[in-house]
Formats: sequence, C-alpha cells, structure tokens
Amino acid sequence: MSVRTLPLVFINLGGEMLYILDQRLRAHNTSEDNSEKGVWSDYDRKRVMNDIVGTMFNKAFMDELLKPQQLYSHRTLKTVLTRLAHASIMRLNPASMDRLYELMIMAIKYQVFLCPRPKDLLLISYNHIDAIRELVKETPVALNQVDETHRKIIEVYSSLSEGEFQLLRQTLLIFFQDSHVRVSLFMKNKVQNPNGRFALSTSGPVPHGIEVPGLIRRFDSKGKEVSRSEFSTGGSYSSPVREGSFELHGDRVLRLGLNMYTVNHPEETHTSKASSSKADEAPNLLAKEELNQLARLMGSMKAENTPKAVFRINLFTTDEEEEEEATSGGAEEPLFGVINIQAMQDEQAATKLACIAVQFADGEEQPENPSSSNKGDDLLAMMDDL
Repeated sequence: MSVRTLPLVFINLGGEMLYILDQRLRAHNTSEDNSEKGVWSDYDRKRVMNDIVGTMFNKAFMDELLKPQQLYSHRTLKTVLTRLAHASIMRLNPASMDRLYELMIMAIKYQVFLCPRPKDLLLISYNHIDAIRELVKETPVALNQVDETHRKIIEVYSSLSEGEFQLLRQTLLIFFQDSHVRVSLFMKNKVQNPNGRFALSTSGPVPHGIEVPGLIRRFDSKGKEVSRSEFSTGGSYSSPVREGSFELHGDRVLRLGLNMYTVNHPEETHTSKASSSKADEAPNLLAKEELNQLARLMGSMKAENTPKAVFRINLFTTDEEEEEEATSGGAEEPLFGVINIQAMQDEQAATKLACIAVQFADGEEQPENPSSSNKGDDLLAMMDDL
C-alpha cells in the first residue's frame, strides 16, 4: 500500500465537497439581506467557502497530512470531512452528509478510472486545487494557503517514480472497489451501469510514450528482434496527440463533475445503492448452522443480538425525502446474527473459531490500519484547534 495516497484523496474529496456546497448555497441564495429565514446570502456562501478552505489548507494541518502514512478507512475519512464541513456556520445532518460523501466518492472514482497513466492522478488534484482557488480568489489569506499547498504537492510528488505512482493508483483502486452507488447523471450519460459499476470504453488515445496495443515482438538472447505478430485488441486505439493530453480530457471530467451539482439539475444528483439479487439478500442458514454445530462439538455457544448562530443546509429535494432517508437509509440491518463461540478446552481451536466467527459476523467496518483511527483522531483534534 502506498503511504502517499492520503493527501490526494483528502484534497480531491474536499474539492468535490466544496463544489456541491457552493452550488447548493447558490440555490438557496434568494435574499441578499438575509431577511428571509433559512435563506443564504452571497456573503454567507463566501464565508462558508473561506472558512472551510482556511481549515482544509491550514499549514500545520497540511504538514501533518503530507507525512507518509497509510490511507484511512471510509469511516475515518467521512468523520474528518464531516468535521471539515462543520468548520463554518453551516451544519449538515447525518442523512445529508451520507449523500454528500457518496457523491464525492463516485465522482473521484470515475475520474481515477479515466486516467490513462498513473502519473495523471496528479492532474485530477491540480484541477481541484485550481477550482478551489477560484472559489476563494477574493480572500488573499485563503488564496495564499491554497497556493502553498499546491507548491508542496508538486514538491512531494514530482520526485516519485513510475512504480510508486502505480502503487498509489493500486491503493486508490482498492479504496474505491466496494463503492457502487448509482448516480443518475452518470447513468443518464451511459457511463454507469444499473448495478453501479462504471462502463469504461476500450477505445481512445493511449498514454504518452505508450505504443498502440496489437503488436507482439519477439527477441533473441542478444536483444535482436526476430519476429512480429499481431492480435485483435477489441477496441480502437490511437496515439496521443501530445504530452499531457489528459489535461483537456481531465478538465472535461471535472466539468462533468461540476454539472452534477448545478442548481439547474438537482434531480440528477440523486444517489441510490446498487440493488442486489434475492439470493444475495437471503442469509446463508446452512453456514450458520454449521458454525453452531461446530461450537457444540468443541465447547459452548452463546448467541447475542447486536444492540453560535448556525445555519442548516439540506442536500435533499424535500424535507419528506430527508426524513425518509434518515429513517430507512441510515443504518442497514445486518443480514446475519452475531455468533460468539467459546471453546475453552482447546486454546488453538478457540482462536480458529474466533477468526471464523469474525468472517461471518456483519459488524462495523474495521480500520484498514490499526493506527489509522488514531491518526484520524489527531487530525480531528488539530481541526478543532483551528
């Protein structure tokens, strides 16, 4: 796992969050004097942007973030981003924050998939930094913080090798692999399937310095080419136009991300979990009974059941939709009961049974790294101090 992934994930997710909040605040901006209750003025919007960017790009916070460390789990990152969103006068309820995080994750995942080569991951981050710079262009202090962070990102990542960028990309793909939230705009543009997975094209330009696939060359022991053969690639590839050709392509992806959050298409920002088949929803009773029988043979079994002025912004279309999401989509019911197996006669057997029980238990998501939650707490404490 790459130890240089966290800063890019944080900056990109933070950039997506700022896009969404900026557009939603503009949607509520109908009264400049803020005389109408629940309406955000343009001054309030700019204040929220400046407060969040000031906290996000604080020098001490960024210095801590840029230290080599393992990538946090989704739970820890979501907590950090929630605290970041609440660094201003704005507040988000849990249901709105869940939807916000899902939109951010899917937008970044799609952009990562469209990178022709691992090094182009930096261009996604640079695009977000440029867009954030535009949001705070009237505030010199926040603008200087963004510029300083941009300089540090270039300094840290420009020295990485191609292999390190490949490891970074692999870490990102592992981080995003279980996220299959359906976004209506992606589905409308035929880039996402009904099951929540992206439909990637097998055609287009190849990365700079890479030959068009379809040719196999064979060499002898002295390195001299002895034969050639061709094969069908299943797509239509072309040579890149120039070095850095992803810049225009990446900007198009970024514009697509911005269009997701515009006030003209609020209905297109809806997300939903990918539907699963009835076979997936039904618990595996045979596997549970096998564990119970194993517990009876080796010991005893015990089964348990898992028991200042602040403004509010709602990311849902109506209050009824928000209440429905909060009651039905907040926490999913576990498909399997929690089975605790105690086999005191054989310590080694008890250890193995504990491992099996953990695999079948549908508990809370475990951190990817034992130290990641502690590091996340350190960043949260630092954010509180800011």
